[in-house]
This record gives sequence, C-alpha cells and structure tokens, in this order.
Amino acid sequence: MSVNNSQELVFDAQLESIKNYAWWFYIFHAVSMLFTLGALSFIPVILSYAKRGEAAGTFVYSHHNWQINSFWIYLACVFVGWVLIITIVGIPLAFIVWGGAWLWKAYRLITGIMALNENRPIGDNPFNGIN
Repeated sequence: MSVNNSQELVFDAQLESIKNYAWWFYIFHAVSMLFTLGALSFIPVILSYAKRGEAAGTFVYSHHNWQINSFWIYLACVFVGWVLIITIVGIPLAFIVWGGAWLWKAYRLITGIMALNENRPIGDNPFNGIN
C-alpha cells in the first residue's frame, strides 16, 4: 500500500505573488554574490523584512527567514574575515573564511530556490511537516 504524504497546495493570486517575490529575492541575492561578493545583498534583505509579514502562515514565510538568516550569518563571517586580515598571520585564514562563507551562502541560495520551486518550506520552522 502506498502512502502519499504530500499535501495539495492551492495557489491563489496572492500566494503566487508572495512566492514570486521570494523567488526574485533569491535571484537578487545570487546576482549580488556573483558580481559584488554579497555587498548588495542588504537590498533583498530589507525587502524580505518588508514582505515577510504578507507571507505569514504560508510556506513562503520560511523562505524570507532563510534569506534573512543567511544574510546575517554571511555578514558575520565577512566581519570575522576582516578582523583576521588585520594581522599578517590571519591573512590566509581570512581568505579561507571568506571563501567558505561564500560557498556556504551559495549552498543556502541553491537549496532555498530548489525548495521554493517545489513549494516546500525551508529551515527550522513550524511548517516543516508540510510537503
């Protein structure tokens, strides 16, 4: 006997619009990572903060939190890299920290986009049981 744990999502115009915003914010983050090493990621983060309330109660809410948390953790890693680069001994370690942070953020963006395209929540949130 096959058990189907998937839940049928009903998309109305509002949910589709909210999902599209999150998708475009992911794209903006990715472009920022490629061309400015994340320096312009503060723009989609501000927009995610602004649009997160509209997504409350939907799986898209988790994507806004995912993007916001990814930004702040990435920013903290960049700061640690700058602190390390102050010392001559820390310069190689700073580049390792920055490279690792960039790869980690790229991973977070890719997994977030994949989950959003599959209409799944992401991260630690109350909607993880919804597939």
